[in-house]
Amino acid sequence: MSLSRRIFSALAVSASLALAACGGSGTSLSEASSTDRTKGSPDAPITMIEYSSVACGHCASFHNDVYPMIDRDYIETGQVQFVLREMLTGSTQFAVAGFTLAHCVPEDRYFDMIGLLFQQQEAIFRAAGGAGGPRGQYLAIARSMGLSEAEFNACLNDPEINAAILANHEAAGAAGITGTPRFLFNGRMLDAERNPNGEGFVYTLGGEIILVDGEPVPAQVTEENFRTILDHLIAQAG
Repeated sequence: MSLSRRIFSALAVSASLALAACGGSGTSLSEASSTDRTKGSPDAPITMIEYSSVACGHCASFHNDVYPMIDRDYIETGQVQFVLREMLTGSTQFAVAGFTLAHCVPEDRYFDMIGLLFQQQEAIFRAAGGAGGPRGQYLAIARSMGLSEAEFNACLNDPEINAAILANHEAAGAAGITGTPRFLFNGRMLDAERNPNGEGFVYTLGGEIILVDGEPVPAQVTEENFRTILDHLIAQAG
C-alpha cells in the first residue's frame, strides 16, 4: 500500500473540500479546547489561534518567516498561548500525510514535526513530481523525528488518526473557516480591508481597523507587523 492508499483515495475523497485552497470566520473561536494542539501558557493574556495546513504555501511562509519570532519572543515568554487547528487546504493528500505524521510523534514534539514539515514543504512538492513520489521525503522526515519505517507505515494507515484529522477539518468548516492561514486573537478574527485613508490594505480585528499610535497596520504577513499587533494587544490586556 503506497503513501498511503488510504490517504490518497478514501480519505481524500471523503473530505469533499468546498474550500479555497490556501485562502472566513467563525466553534469556540475564543479559547483553546481539550482537542486542540497548544503551545505556551494557558494563562497567557493572548490566545492566538491559527487555522493551518501543512500543504498550504502561505502557511509555510508564515511558519518559516514569522512564527519563529512569535515562538521565541511571545510564546516562550508566557505572553501568548498558540493554538494550531488542522485543515486540509492545499493538496489534500499531502495535508493528511503531514498531519498524520505529526500525530504519530510524542505530543510534546507535535510542533517540532509541524515546523519540519513546513521547512520541507517545497522538497515534498518537488519529490511528488518525480518517479518515486513523495514517500521517500516523508520517510526521511519521519526518521529524523525518531520513527522507524515500520512505525511510519503503521502511522499513515492508522484509521483513528485519519478520522481525527478529518474531524478537525470539518469542525473548522462548521465554524465558518474557508481558507488558510486564518488567525484569531482572543476570539477576534484577523482580516484585511482596503485602507480608507490611503493605498493598499490594512489589518482589521473583529471587523475594526487595528490602530497603533493612530496608524493602521499594513495587511502584510511580516515579523514587524505581527510584533506590532501582539505588542498592541498585550498592552491592551494590561
